[in-house]
Amino acid sequence: MNILKNFSSPSSGRVPSGRDGRGKAIAAVWGLAIAAALLCCVSCHSTSKEKGTTTVTILEKQQPEAPKYTEMEQQLLDFGLVDIAEVDSTIGVFIVYATPDNFLGHVLYPEIHHAFAIPAMAQKLARAQQRLKAIRPDLSLLVYDAARPLSVQREMWESVKGTPNISFVANPAKGRGMHNYGAAVDITIMDSTGNPLPMGSKHDYFGPEARIDHESELVANGLITKEELENRKLLRRVMTESGFITCVSEWWHFNHIPSIRAKSELKIIDL
Repeated sequence: MNILKNFSSPSSGRVPSGRDGRGKAIAAVWGLAIAAALLCCVSCHSTSKEKGTTTVTILEKQQPEAPKYTEMEQQLLDFGLVDIAEVDSTIGVFIVYATPDNFLGHVLYPEIHHAFAIPAMAQKLARAQQRLKAIRPDLSLLVYDAARPLSVQREMWESVKGTPNISFVANPAKGRGMHNYGAAVDITIMDSTGNPLPMGSKHDYFGPEARIDHESELVANGLITKEELENRKLLRRVMTESGFITCVSEWWHFNHIPSIRAKSELKIIDL
């Protein structure tokens, strides 16, 4: 579009006289000024393109991702343990001592939220999970506790001293529990929705219902149900067939190897 077409001067080249002439002359001057300004804008815009003007976009600062493992968990890995979920991600993990939902009633593991074990035991757990899936594809193993540093064992011992639960916790001054070698696991079975199967007692319940040596009597006396007994048997089957050793007083506890071997072959997790 020609923006000057309405502001052409007369063909004679003379400025018109009178009021009309003055008005036309003023209009022509303003028109030329506007045209010049528009041409300048077009020129500047073109020049900017020729000079390669860069538009700078200021991005929000990205927050660094939180580390996957806490400082203590990293120490467990450096010690030579492995994260069980990294060996088999289909195994469920709910560390009860990282919550107050345990027999102590308070958080014992403020820095442990994953389940760790010596590599050989983690591989056994993966085999047990495969056996369970072969029998019941809708079910999975659920880990409650695994490796436990000796410092945490000492805290646990102090928590039970002077209580009826003292007989269920290894005294770190006299001996070492299998958890302290990374060679024991507290475990159950969960359904496809993540709910644990009924086993007749909670994990860390230290009463007769937790024992596995007189389960028929427990059923007969109405302390556990037939369904709960069958669930225990299924858990024991997949664990023992994979090489684990049962614990008479705790249906949920399984050892990787006998304690006498652990003392001679494994290192204490003294963190």
